[in-house]
Amino acid sequence: MNKTIMVTGGTGYLGAWVVNQLLEKGYTVRLTVRNKTNKDKYALLQKTADASEGILEIYEADLLDKGSFDEAARGSHAIMHVASPFTLRFKDPVKDLLDPAVQGTQNVLQAASQAGTVRKVVLTSSVAAVHGDAVDLQEKGLSTFTEDHFNETSSTQHQPYSYSKVMAEKEAWKIYEAQDQWKLVVINPSFVLGPALSPQSDSESLQFMRDMLSGKFRMGAPDLKFGFVDVRDVAMAHISALEKDTVQGRHILAERVMSVNDLADMIKKLFPKQFKLPLMKSPKFMLYMVGWMFGLTAKFVKRNVGHPLALDNRKSINDLALQYRPMETTVRDMVEQMVEQKMV
Repeated sequence: MNKTIMVTGGTGYLGAWVVNQLLEKGYTVRLTVRNKTNKDKYALLQKTADASEGILEIYEADLLDKGSFDEAARGSHAIMHVASPFTLRFKDPVKDLLDPAVQGTQNVLQAASQAGTVRKVVLTSSVAAVHGDAVDLQEKGLSTFTEDHFNETSSTQHQPYSYSKVMAEKEAWKIYEAQDQWKLVVINPSFVLGPALSPQSDSESLQFMRDMLSGKFRMGAPDLKFGFVDVRDVAMAHISALEKDTVQGRHILAERVMSVNDLADMIKKLFPKQFKLPLMKSPKFMLYMVGWMFGLTAKFVKRNVGHPLALDNRKSINDLALQYRPMETTVRDMVEQMVEQKMV
């Protein structure tokens, strides 16, 4: 496999798995990082490259620095744009979320067009670009969300992370429509769980699981429902999107939809009496009073807590040939790793 793939965000929680799988399959990976001299960030990936047919090349680039991806893109056959801020801990939603997401997408995709060699771009979006609040389902009169739907209810003031994802994806489709050199395939994962390749990962997924296990929700978890998917399956979806010529459009990734309490029950069955897991479901009226302690606004509580959620994952199964790992396997592997590496 002598194809060259440029990957942004390849040292992150998801991106590292994507790069790892590409290297194991023998690709040449051009990994873009903000600081080339910080070799610790990609040491594990270099080990994979050394032990496989794959080749790892390191380039410096920054999402907000126009033209910084041009060199890495030149000569690449495809680009996987995985980098985008996923944080619920921010000060300024525009500066910390929206600008890096949208401007980063512009800079990477413009580099794809300038290169002249890129034939496909695989973009990591999110199910947050499909819907904003759980109540959107009811308000739109839907039984399930599909790839046809776009989030229309988020803003910089309400669900700013979701807003950054939908605006970045819309920008990607706009740039794609204005050129004819490369195809665009979009991956829309739901909440990603599973083991991290790097124990140094500062992923929100790991933070969420740490909060679950350490007793942050001990006195009650909110009745919130999410789609959940294994990080390794999301990486595999990116590889399928890259390799399958017929694949096009968006792809919702979710093994199943569960509430936070369903997840707690699953952990209890897998690891009896080991963690300070939620004892009950938090009453909604209580969340209006104490939700701010968990970063939940009154509007978020109103539009998400207690509302059903349904995601259609059939396209990912049919078009990407994705065989989802059961969430029980995902959770067991993730928790065992966190215990082993003293992350909880």
